[in-house]
Amino acid sequence: MDFGRVSDLKRFKSGRTRISVIRNSNPGSDIAELKPASEGSPLLVPRQKYCESVHKTVRRKTRTVMVGNVAIGSEHPIRIQTMTTSDTKDVCATVEEVMRIADKGADIVRIFILPLLLHCGLLNALTKFVSTLEILLIDAHSLRLEYTEEDYEKELEHIEQVFTPLVEKCKKYGRAMRIGTNHGSLSDRIMSYYGDSPRGMVESAFEFARICRKLDFHNFVFSMKASNPVIMVQAYRLLVAEMYVQGWDYPLHLGVTEAGEGEDGRMKSAIGIGTLLQDGLGDTIRVSLTEAPEEEIDPCKRLANLGMRAADLQQGVAPFEEKHRHYFDFQRRSGQLPVQKEGDEVDYRGVLHRDGSVLMSVSLDQLKTPELLYKSLAAKLVVGMPFKDLATVDSILLRQLPPVDDDDSRLALKRLIDVSMGVITPLSEQLTKLLPNAMVLVNTKELSSGAHKLLPEGTRLVVSLHGDEPYEVLDLIKGLDVTMLLHDLPYSEDEISRVHAARRLFEYLGDNGLNYPVIHHIQFPSGIHRDDLVISAGTNVGALLVDGLGDGLLLEAPDKDFDFIRNTSFNLLQGCRMRNTKTEYVSCPSCGRTLFDLQEISAQIREKTSHLPGVSIAIMGCIVNGPGEMADADFGYVGGAPGKIDLYVGKTMVKRAIEMEHATDALIQLIKDHGRWVDPPAEE
Repeated sequence: MDFGRVSDLKRFKSGRTRISVIRNSNPGSDIAELKPASEGSPLLVPRQKYCESVHKTVRRKTRTVMVGNVAIGSEHPIRIQTMTTSDTKDVCATVEEVMRIADKGADIVRIFILPLLLHCGLLNALTKFVSTLEILLIDAHSLRLEYTEEDYEKELEHIEQVFTPLVEKCKKYGRAMRIGTNHGSLSDRIMSYYGDSPRGMVESAFEFARICRKLDFHNFVFSMKASNPVIMVQAYRLLVAEMYVQGWDYPLHLGVTEAGEGEDGRMKSAIGIGTLLQDGLGDTIRVSLTEAPEEEIDPCKRLANLGMRAADLQQGVAPFEEKHRHYFDFQRRSGQLPVQKEGDEVDYRGVLHRDGSVLMSVSLDQLKTPELLYKSLAAKLVVGMPFKDLATVDSILLRQLPPVDDDDSRLALKRLIDVSMGVITPLSEQLTKLLPNAMVLVNTKELSSGAHKLLPEGTRLVVSLHGDEPYEVLDLIKGLDVTMLLHDLPYSEDEISRVHAARRLFEYLGDNGLNYPVIHHIQFPSGIHRDDLVISAGTNVGALLVDGLGDGLLLEAPDKDFDFIRNTSFNLLQGCRMRNTKTEYVSCPSCGRTLFDLQEISAQIREKTSHLPGVSIAIMGCIVNGPGEMADADFGYVGGAPGKIDLYVGKTMVKRAIEMEHATDALIQLIKDHGRWVDPPAEE
């Protein structure tokens, strides 16, 4: 199929309905079959190609771009990079930092030079330094003026006039360039056409790429910057879809900007970068953390290795037609949540959560200390009795039931079931040690044999599937009263891709009108590194949830702390913009222009504000990264001058030049003034 061009959005009226159609700029056979962007949507979009294959990981073919002696492109390993945080006026400190980064195994390190950025007026100065640099970063939004409709062509000509000398110098000295756009920092003209959207990001970058191509300069890579992994994934896919149409093969630099610190930052990066690597996209990556830059290299390597392995093995499933998944905009497929039925003895409506569910595996030993178990499940305790709270586990998997005469363990389970927490147990256990009102886990062999028919009438079924089964095997779930499906592929599987098998399963469900909820189930081996667990879960589950495919997750790791697994699960849901159970932070990784100790200040702010689910706070080191890269935040804490902090609501500055020692309290007061503050819960 030929594909339409994504960046030419035209509006016209058809009858009484105004609709938007994406047209190719070159009339002819390049127009794709159009489809609604969503059910009932007036926006018609082409079903576009954005990766080499939708049923296996095949690395997208890209040209080689040289950054010094480092080659970037599909014929080379995925390159790892980071950025220094030291004041670049301190040459010794910067060199030492670069050496530490190199010792950790980075391929590329970026050094920020303060005087040489921000706007067109400084391009002449930057041009003079081209011969001393290996790669220049061009943020398309940073070089713009503000536009009116009448000035459109005129201003594009102005940008070309100012940008051309820089391109010519890069071409002369064989230097590389990274052309990127930043969600939240698009020009008024782009905003008026596309809004603050992935489409606008793509068109903004393409304006500069067209100038480079006109000058026969091709030693550049693209990047799309966003702190929201869902937006980031959509932007890169649109970018690649447009490049397929144009016949371009420029490499991609991947990164979730301002991802934060610790597990949160690693999880966001895994969701965004890992999703694209599973699609075969990405030639160089950075895991952007609010930590020392050398600490970014290890998780970066783990992600790169995961992506390279999937591409080398071309992990996937047998080819299938994909009609239901939305590549370029988030539309969640919501499975039918459990409903009450006549004769139910307990309330099953809470065993799954509408915004995304967390399931956990529980052992018999944990049942011996019920109150500790309830706390581990994040239940609220009232006189020793459990009740569900905002971030309580929704259902548990119990692979072994307690003996029928173990009254204490069975009472602990009954109390969980009574507060609408689901208890799932294997068919063999339920048939031999019946637990009233438990949900029963069955596999396709048990369905095929009819063993599930031995259960009492009305028993709720949970079916485990790999997703790559023959369609006649999947047909076994038709007509069954299934409470949920567990998509579970062995972790050690080398040839079959978990992501592509799940996509195939969702296509089957869509084709057959089956609206069963699907829980992504991963059983990790003993001894897995914590970062590998986070990155693997973020990649393999996140790649599905960012496309709206799935209703929750169940992670198992026998030798990992229970609280760690639970927190990782909730972090993954929040990173995919599903279930919000804690404060969201957008935190820049620091660089030479940072005006305060980001790690220290970030820790202070988190300590006082981490109990505000639904609130997003940006902590930005300077005004350059401020308004743009904190586009998704409700409130912003931004370095405005040495020792001074500016506070933002959204992208609007509301308080300027607050003394740093008073800034955190001023931020809290700002949150209170806007009615978003609640007092932290009292310690039990």
